[in-house]
Amino acid sequence: MRGEDKQQHDLFSYGSLEDRVPQDHPLRPIRGMVDEALKALSPKFDAIYGSEGRPSIAPERLLRALLLQMLYTVRSERMLMEQLDYNLLFRWFVGLSMNEEVWHPTVFTKNRDRLLEGEIAREFFEQVLKQARRQHLLSSEHFTVDGTMIEAWAGQKSFQPKSNDDALKPPPPPAPGSNPTVNYHGQKRTNETHESKTDPAARLYRKSNSAEAKLVYLGHVLTENRNGLIVNTVLTQATGKAEREAAVEMAKQIPGGGQRVTLGADKAYDTKGFVEQLRELNVTPHVARNTGNRSSAIDGRTTRHEGYQVSQRKRKRVEEVFGWLKTVAAMRKTKFRGQERVGWMFTFAAAAYNLIRMRNLAAATA
Repeated sequence: MRGEDKQQHDLFSYGSLEDRVPQDHPLRPIRGMVDEALKALSPKFDAIYGSEGRPSIAPERLLRALLLQMLYTVRSERMLMEQLDYNLLFRWFVGLSMNEEVWHPTVFTKNRDRLLEGEIAREFFEQVLKQARRQHLLSSEHFTVDGTMIEAWAGQKSFQPKSNDDALKPPPPPAPGSNPTVNYHGQKRTNETHESKTDPAARLYRKSNSAEAKLVYLGHVLTENRNGLIVNTVLTQATGKAEREAAVEMAKQIPGGGQRVTLGADKAYDTKGFVEQLRELNVTPHVARNTGNRSSAIDGRTTRHEGYQVSQRKRKRVEEVFGWLKTVAAMRKTKFRGQERVGWMFTFAAAAYNLIRMRNLAAATA
């Protein structure tokens, strides 16, 4: 018998959001880990928010909403608020009831500086890491480091001369249209003579001679080799030495009281200075050997051990991290300007990746 197509909606709806979300939904374990981390950050929130004035949107709700934006690849905060208005799953995760009004997207803009100054992304990342450590998911001896380009929110046309002499020259007549064509043929543009007027901290950079140069930042991660979880992040300006310098700084922060650890890396890290710095830190450099028209800084003392071959296999897992950050968390091209803001979002995205990874590991062992 064919059902009737009724157009009249029910006036009342009974039941809670908790009842509408299935007990086996993959967001449930993530919500539990997020609530535990945010509860530990409550004193930090009290310190950065005043005790007087009109109450703001709870920072816990803002952070849960930002997590949803990364987990579900929502490309803007305006679209996130649209989803939050009618998506019951999103409402449940953020902590809104069915009838509560969503806030205006500019709330994120007004509160972002406060969360940035309080280093909330780093604190949240550390709280998630504590949970992973308590569950014995982290290796304390074997690590991998790598870096990737994060494209800046700035166009090539914003990369203009720094000097006043060049700025005083009369500009060529603009081409018709709102987006005039600019001919850079024959011009030499470098980071020493030019900078982006949109995001001055971005640098023109390319990883290989066959790739085009872009205005980018470099995002660096340190992962442990047991389960591929991120244990540290750094975002720097793009330079030829930034990857190795960031790797040394993160190696210094590896906990363990000076015990010997291993650090895997690709061929870009195979330099004499970098290897010597790691050995001074009591870190065994399991770096891929670069023997193309040169001698490698990694000799038989390192490569003869079976652990070196294991590190070379495990280090490739870091590409899974970058793949998730760039495609799902939308970090391939940032929507923010300035090294601090981009670094804040990069660390927060790393925490989101760890939450997904920890949920999957728990489901695999259940």
